[in-house]
Amino acid sequence: MTNLHDTLRRHVDNGSAPGAVALVARGDQVEVLAAGFADVAAATPMTRDSIFRIASITKPVVAAAVMLVEDGRLALDEPVDKWLPELASPMVVRTPASPVHDVVPAERSITVLDLLTSRVGYGFPSDFSLPQVAKLSTVQPDGREIQLPPAPDEWMAALVRIPLLYQPGQAWLYNTSSDLQGVLIARVSGLSLPEFLAEWVTEPLDMVDTAFTVPADKLDRFTSYYRQGADGAIELADPPDGLWSSMPAFPSGAGGLVGTVDDWYRFARMLLAEGDVRSEERRVGKECRSRW
Repeated sequence: MTNLHDTLRRHVDNGSAPGAVALVARGDQVEVLAAGFADVAAATPMTRDSIFRIASITKPVVAAAVMLVEDGRLALDEPVDKWLPELASPMVVRTPASPVHDVVPAERSITVLDLLTSRVGYGFPSDFSLPQVAKLSTVQPDGREIQLPPAPDEWMAALVRIPLLYQPGQAWLYNTSSDLQGVLIARVSGLSLPEFLAEWVTEPLDMVDTAFTVPADKLDRFTSYYRQGADGAIELADPPDGLWSSMPAFPSGAGGLVGTVDDWYRFARMLLAEGDVRSEERRVGKECRSRW
Protein backbone atom coordinates (compact mmCIF):
# COMPACT_ATOMS: atom_id res chain seq x y z
CA MET A 1 0.00 0.00 0.00
CA THR A 2 2.76 2.44 0.88
CA ASN A 3 6.48 3.04 0.77
CA LEU A 4 6.82 2.66 4.53
CA HIS A 5 10.11 0.77 4.44
CA ASP A 6 12.01 3.52 2.61
CA THR A 7 10.42 6.22 4.77
CA LEU A 8 11.37 4.57 8.05
CA ARG A 9 14.84 3.59 6.90
CA ARG A 10 15.57 7.17 5.81
CA HIS A 11 14.93 8.51 9.33
CA VAL A 12 16.86 5.70 11.01
CA ASP A 13 19.81 5.91 8.61
CA ASN A 14 20.19 9.70 8.95
CA GLY A 15 20.23 9.41 12.75
CA SER A 16 17.07 11.42 13.42
CA ALA A 17 15.44 8.39 15.08
CA PRO A 18 17.04 5.27 16.60
CA GLY A 19 14.05 3.22 15.52
CA ALA A 20 10.39 3.38 14.56
CA VAL A 21 7.27 1.29 14.01
CA ALA A 22 4.57 2.37 11.57
CA LEU A 23 1.12 1.02 10.75
CA VAL A 24 -1.05 2.04 7.82
CA ALA A 25 -4.55 0.58 7.41
CA ARG A 26 -7.21 0.95 4.77
CA GLY A 27 -10.26 -1.18 5.36
CA ASP A 28 -9.05 -4.67 6.14
CA GLN A 29 -5.64 -4.04 4.57
CA VAL A 30 -3.01 -3.45 7.23
CA GLU A 31 0.68 -2.81 6.67
CA VAL A 32 3.12 -2.72 9.60
CA LEU A 33 6.86 -2.18 9.41
CA ALA A 34 9.59 -1.77 12.02
CA ALA A 35 13.07 -0.36 11.56
CA GLY A 36 16.09 0.42 13.71
CA PHE A 37 16.57 -0.29 17.40
CA ALA A 38 14.47 -0.17 20.55
CA ASP A 39 17.74 -0.01 22.51
CA VAL A 40 20.77 1.29 20.64
CA ALA A 41 23.45 0.17 23.11
CA ALA A 42 22.10 -3.37 23.30
CA ALA A 43 21.27 -3.44 19.56
CA THR A 44 17.74 -4.61 20.44
CA PRO A 45 15.75 -4.52 17.20
CA MET A 46 12.50 -2.60 16.99
CA THR A 47 9.55 -4.97 16.50
CA ARG A 48 5.84 -4.70 15.83
CA ASP A 49 5.06 -5.32 19.51
CA SER A 50 7.59 -2.82 20.88
CA ILE A 51 6.03 -0.72 23.65
CA PHE A 52 6.33 3.07 23.39
CA ARG A 53 5.61 6.04 25.62
CA ILE A 54 2.63 7.38 23.67
CA ALA A 55 2.77 10.84 25.30
CA SER A 56 -0.10 13.10 24.20
CA ILE A 57 -1.86 10.28 22.35
CA THR A 58 -3.01 9.54 25.91
CA LYS A 59 -5.38 12.52 25.58
CA PRO A 60 -7.96 10.98 23.17
CA VAL A 61 -7.98 7.73 25.16
CA VAL A 62 -8.85 9.62 28.35
CA ALA A 63 -11.40 11.80 26.54
CA ALA A 64 -13.13 8.64 25.32
CA ALA A 65 -13.20 7.42 28.92
CA VAL A 66 -14.92 10.66 30.01
CA MET A 67 -17.66 9.93 27.48
CA LEU A 68 -18.13 6.48 29.01
CA VAL A 69 -18.46 8.04 32.46
CA GLU A 70 -20.71 10.72 30.98
CA ASP A 71 -23.27 8.13 29.86
CA GLY A 72 -25.87 8.37 32.62
CA ARG A 73 -23.69 10.17 35.16
CA LEU A 74 -22.65 13.48 33.64
CA ALA A 75 -24.14 15.89 31.13
CA LEU A 76 -21.83 17.85 28.86
CA ASP A 77 -23.28 21.17 29.97
CA GLU A 78 -23.13 20.24 33.66
CA PRO A 79 -20.77 22.21 35.94
CA VAL A 80 -17.95 20.08 37.31
CA ASP A 81 -18.26 21.65 40.78
CA LYS A 82 -19.92 18.57 42.28
CA TRP A 83 -16.94 16.36 41.43
CA LEU A 84 -14.15 18.94 41.34
CA PRO A 85 -15.12 21.35 44.13
CA GLU A 86 -11.69 22.96 43.89
CA LEU A 87 -12.93 24.55 40.64
CA ALA A 88 -16.19 25.87 42.11
CA SER A 89 -15.22 29.56 42.27
CA PRO A 90 -12.20 30.15 40.04
CA MET A 91 -10.48 33.47 39.62
CA VAL A 92 -9.12 34.65 36.26
CA VAL A 93 -6.24 37.01 35.48
CA ARG A 94 -7.68 40.32 34.22
CA THR A 95 -5.83 39.96 30.90
CA PRO A 96 -3.52 37.15 29.74
CA ALA A 97 -0.53 39.45 30.32
CA SER A 98 -1.63 40.52 33.81
CA PRO A 99 0.36 39.51 36.90
CA VAL A 100 -1.13 36.57 38.76
CA HIS A 101 -2.46 38.77 41.59
CA ASP A 102 -4.52 40.95 39.21
CA VAL A 103 -7.65 38.81 38.99
CA VAL A 104 -11.40 38.91 38.46
CA PRO A 105 -14.05 36.25 39.22
CA ALA A 106 -14.96 33.70 36.57
CA GLU A 107 -18.08 34.72 34.65
CA ARG A 108 -19.57 31.22 34.77
CA SER A 109 -18.91 27.70 36.02
CA ILE A 110 -16.54 25.28 34.32
CA THR A 111 -18.48 22.50 32.55
CA VAL A 112 -17.72 18.96 31.44
CA LEU A 113 -17.69 20.24 27.85
CA ASP A 114 -15.04 22.81 28.79
CA LEU A 115 -12.82 19.95 30.01
CA LEU A 116 -13.40 17.92 26.84
CA THR A 117 -12.68 20.85 24.53
CA SER A 118 -9.65 22.11 26.49
CA ARG A 119 -11.37 25.42 27.24
CA VAL A 120 -11.23 25.29 31.04
CA GLY A 121 -8.96 28.34 31.27
CA TYR A 122 -5.94 26.35 32.42
CA GLY A 123 -3.30 25.14 30.00
CA PHE A 124 -0.47 26.24 27.76
CA PRO A 125 -0.84 28.89 25.02
CA SER A 126 1.77 29.69 22.39
CA ASP A 127 3.30 32.42 24.60
CA PHE A 128 5.15 30.82 27.53
CA SER A 129 6.38 34.20 28.81
CA LEU A 130 3.02 35.13 30.35
CA PRO A 131 3.14 35.39 34.18
CA GLN A 132 0.26 32.95 34.69
CA VAL A 133 1.89 30.39 32.37
CA ALA A 134 5.17 30.62 34.27
CA LYS A 135 3.25 29.93 37.48
CA LEU A 136 1.36 27.03 35.90
CA SER A 137 4.65 25.45 34.84
CA THR A 138 5.55 24.99 38.52
CA VAL A 139 2.52 22.71 38.92
CA GLN A 140 2.71 21.07 35.48
CA PRO A 141 6.35 20.17 34.85
CA ASP A 142 7.67 18.51 31.71
CA GLY A 143 5.12 15.80 30.91
CA ARG A 144 7.88 13.25 30.41
CA GLU A 145 8.77 13.50 34.11
CA ILE A 146 5.80 11.37 35.13
CA GLN A 147 7.01 10.69 38.68
CA LEU A 148 7.18 14.39 39.68
CA PRO A 149 3.53 15.45 40.22
CA PRO A 150 1.95 14.56 43.58
CA ALA A 151 -1.24 12.52 44.05
CA PRO A 152 -4.39 13.97 42.40
CA ASP A 153 -5.88 15.67 45.46
CA GLU A 154 -2.61 17.40 46.29
CA TRP A 155 -2.10 18.34 42.63
CA MET A 156 -5.58 19.86 42.47
CA ALA A 157 -4.95 21.88 45.62
CA ALA A 158 -1.77 23.33 44.08
CA LEU A 159 -3.40 23.99 40.70
CA VAL A 160 -6.29 26.05 42.04
CA ARG A 161 -3.95 28.41 43.85
CA ILE A 162 -3.17 29.65 40.33
CA PRO A 163 -5.80 31.78 38.54
CA LEU A 164 -7.17 30.85 35.13
CA LEU A 165 -5.54 32.42 32.06
CA TYR A 166 -8.88 32.88 30.27
CA GLN A 167 -12.53 32.82 31.24
CA PRO A 168 -14.10 29.32 31.04
CA GLY A 169 -15.04 28.51 27.45
CA GLN A 170 -13.14 31.47 26.01
CA ALA A 171 -9.95 29.92 24.62
CA TRP A 172 -8.38 26.57 23.76
CA LEU A 173 -5.31 25.80 25.88
CA TYR A 174 -3.08 22.75 25.74
CA ASN A 175 -2.61 19.90 28.20
CA THR A 176 -4.11 20.75 31.62
CA SER A 177 -7.71 19.90 30.69
CA SER A 178 -6.69 16.31 29.96
CA ASP A 179 -5.17 15.93 33.42
CA LEU A 180 -8.37 17.36 34.89
CA GLN A 181 -10.37 14.83 32.87
CA GLY A 182 -8.40 12.06 34.54
CA VAL A 183 -9.20 13.42 38.01
CA LEU A 184 -12.87 13.77 37.05
CA ILE A 185 -13.06 10.16 35.85
CA ALA A 186 -11.61 8.88 39.12
CA ARG A 187 -13.91 10.92 41.33
CA VAL A 188 -17.10 10.17 39.41
CA SER A 189 -16.42 6.44 38.98
CA GLY A 190 -14.87 5.73 42.37
CA LEU A 191 -12.01 3.98 40.58
CA SER A 192 -8.50 5.22 39.96
CA LEU A 193 -7.85 6.42 36.41
CA PRO A 194 -5.71 3.32 35.62
CA GLU A 195 -8.46 1.05 36.98
CA PHE A 196 -11.20 2.77 35.00
CA LEU A 197 -9.27 2.78 31.72
CA ALA A 198 -8.43 -0.89 32.13
CA GLU A 199 -12.03 -1.94 32.82
CA TRP A 200 -13.82 0.30 30.34
CA VAL A 201 -11.38 0.96 27.49
CA THR A 202 -8.20 -1.08 27.22
CA GLU A 203 -9.46 -4.50 28.32
CA PRO A 204 -12.66 -4.38 26.22
CA LEU A 205 -10.61 -3.34 23.18
CA ASP A 206 -7.87 -5.91 23.88
CA MET A 207 -5.28 -3.13 24.19
CA VAL A 208 -3.14 -5.48 26.23
CA ASP A 209 -0.02 -3.30 26.48
CA THR A 210 -1.64 0.10 27.12
CA ALA A 211 -1.19 1.23 30.73
CA PHE A 212 0.49 3.79 32.98
CA THR A 213 3.36 1.47 33.84
CA VAL A 214 5.28 -1.38 32.25
CA PRO A 215 5.46 -4.62 34.29
CA ALA A 216 8.76 -6.44 34.65
CA ASP A 217 7.78 -9.22 32.25
CA LYS A 218 7.28 -6.67 29.46
CA LEU A 219 10.37 -4.51 29.96
CA ASP A 220 12.19 -6.42 27.24
CA ARG A 221 9.71 -4.94 24.75
CA PHE A 222 9.76 -1.40 26.18
CA THR A 223 11.73 1.05 24.07
CA SER A 224 14.45 3.28 25.48
CA TYR A 225 13.69 6.99 25.29
CA TYR A 226 16.27 9.15 23.52
CA ARG A 227 16.62 12.88 23.01
CA GLN A 228 18.98 15.09 21.08
CA GLY A 229 22.04 16.18 23.02
CA ALA A 230 23.91 19.49 22.82
CA ASP A 231 26.14 18.07 20.08
CA GLY A 232 23.14 17.03 18.00
CA ALA A 233 23.61 13.31 18.66
CA ILE A 234 20.91 11.26 20.36
CA GLU A 235 21.42 10.43 24.02
CA LEU A 236 19.58 8.12 26.41
CA ALA A 237 17.03 10.00 28.54
CA ASP A 238 15.06 7.13 30.12
CA PRO A 239 15.82 3.39 29.98
CA PRO A 240 13.15 0.65 29.99
CA ASP A 241 13.52 0.14 33.75
CA GLY A 242 13.29 3.87 34.45
CA LEU A 243 10.32 6.18 35.04
CA TRP A 244 7.63 3.83 33.73
CA SER A 245 8.70 0.81 35.81
CA SER A 246 6.46 1.88 38.72
CA MET A 247 3.03 3.50 39.00
CA PRO A 248 3.23 7.31 39.34
CA ALA A 249 1.40 9.08 42.16
CA PHE A 250 -0.45 11.09 39.50
CA PRO A 251 -1.42 9.00 36.44
CA SER A 252 -1.46 11.72 33.80
CA GLY A 253 -4.46 11.89 31.50
CA ALA A 254 -2.42 14.30 29.39
CA GLY A 255 0.50 12.03 28.60
CA GLY A 256 1.16 9.11 30.94
CA LEU A 257 0.29 6.03 28.89
CA VAL A 258 2.44 3.52 27.06
CA GLY A 259 1.23 1.24 24.29
CA THR A 260 1.94 -0.51 21.00
CA VAL A 261 1.03 0.30 17.42
CA ASP A 262 -1.55 -2.49 17.41
CA ASP A 263 -3.14 -1.19 20.61
CA TRP A 264 -3.52 2.22 19.00
CA TYR A 265 -4.94 0.57 15.86
CA ARG A 266 -7.63 -1.10 17.98
CA PHE A 267 -8.52 2.24 19.55
CA ALA A 268 -8.65 3.92 16.15
CA ARG A 269 -10.96 1.18 14.85
CA MET A 270 -13.26 1.90 17.78
CA LEU A 271 -13.37 5.57 16.76
CA LEU A 272 -14.21 4.55 13.20
CA ALA A 273 -17.06 2.51 14.69
CA GLU A 274 -18.46 5.88 15.86
CA GLY A 275 -17.27 5.41 19.41
CA ASP A 276 -18.98 2.06 19.96
CA VAL A 277 -16.55 0.23 22.25
CA ARG A 278 -18.86 -2.77 22.32
CA SER A 279 -19.01 -3.00 18.52
CA GLU A 280 -15.24 -2.94 18.20
CA GLU A 281 -14.92 -5.40 21.06
CA ARG A 282 -17.08 -7.86 19.18
CA ARG A 283 -14.79 -7.37 16.18
CA VAL A 284 -11.81 -8.56 18.21
CA GLY A 285 -13.84 -11.47 19.58
CA LYS A 286 -14.45 -10.39 23.16
CA GLU A 287 -17.60 -9.79 25.15
CA CYS A 288 -18.02 -6.47 26.91
CA ARG A 289 -18.83 -6.44 30.58
CA SER A 290 -21.30 -3.76 31.62
CA ARG A 291 -22.23 -2.91 35.20
CA TRP A 292 -23.49 0.65 34.97
